[in-house]
Amino acid sequence: MLQAESKHSGGFMHFLDCDKPDGRHMTLYGRAPVVLHSAVPSPFPEALVPNPHLRWHPLRGEWITYAAYRQGRVFQPPSDTDPFAVTADKSHPTEMPQGFYDIAVFDNRFPSLTQSAHMPPPSTVATAPGSGRCEVIVYAQDATMPLCRLPLSHIELLLEVWADRTTRAAADPNIRYVLPFESRGTEMGATVAHPHGQIYAYPFVPPVPAKMQECELAFYREHERTLLGDLINKEVQSGARMLYQGTHAVAFVPACARYPCEVWVASIEPVRRFTELREAQRQDLARALKTVLLKHEYLWEKPFPYLMAWYQAPVDGAAHPEVHLHAELNGPYRTRDRLKVLGGTELAAGMYVMDVLPEEKARELQQIEVTLD
Repeated sequence: MLQAESKHSGGFMHFLDCDKPDGRHMTLYGRAPVVLHSAVPSPFPEALVPNPHLRWHPLRGEWITYAAYRQGRVFQPPSDTDPFAVTADKSHPTEMPQGFYDIAVFDNRFPSLTQSAHMPPPSTVATAPGSGRCEVIVYAQDATMPLCRLPLSHIELLLEVWADRTTRAAADPNIRYVLPFESRGTEMGATVAHPHGQIYAYPFVPPVPAKMQECELAFYREHERTLLGDLINKEVQSGARMLYQGTHAVAFVPACARYPCEVWVASIEPVRRFTELREAQRQDLARALKTVLLKHEYLWEKPFPYLMAWYQAPVDGAAHPEVHLHAELNGPYRTRDRLKVLGGTELAAGMYVMDVLPEEKARELQQIEVTLD
């Protein structure tokens, strides 16, 4: 095992690299030196040799990943044990070791993409190995502490960890895009209750960020500034949909929101990737993110289910001055005591229908006061 300290873009964190008994890699991060009080465990005694593959969708022009072995992963509810719990009871194997650390990142036991993918099966459409990386990131050892309740310094560390994982993934010449995301709650497809996110590293730029980049590049070539930066300036001037406005970061309901519960979080100054964030920007992004999450939590008066995705520049070696790092959060909303989910026109046609105005949702959230710590 390696114990080391890492300095990154003006920030500071400690980390410890180690391996699980089943061969998966784990990195533990902390704001202070990482100390282990037990061996690194795994709920699985033997290695799984996953072999996902891709199939080309000719009518949509995109790759689909196939990984049928994922049906064997833990699902909630019910679940007898928390797979991310820290426990001394060896009869309940866990993913997490005992020790002093803040955040854990480890290889997903059931990845949709893996560096060992090979020999895709033949098909009537083009196929390819499902190459890439899929990691789980556990925000804290305490399962009762969702992201919105973590201290600001802890969220700042999380931004540094995302930067470090981006750097490590980019060292693989086959990786083109790194996407950190979180699906919170069973409503959004989470299979484990313990607060956590995931980090996918793709061998290509996926369709959604690829379309974003296409629009961003066209705007940048014409105006020599970022498209998102232009939108942020307009939102700041309007103020109608702003939820947080700091010195270095903002959070707002976009005028073009596709979901009733949709918020964007971004640095004010264009930053392409997590690795380029300055300390002051990380601090303000942490405040913006926590403000947004707490507002939704208070509005719902219970845990708010959401999808949070962070979009950054591809790691393909190009400069990408057109890209502006930002997060997009969205989730279902309650209407007549039920959850509104995507319907036929959204899923089948890709045409989103909003039955609530972004301005209405923004006013609702603006009225909620939160206290940051």
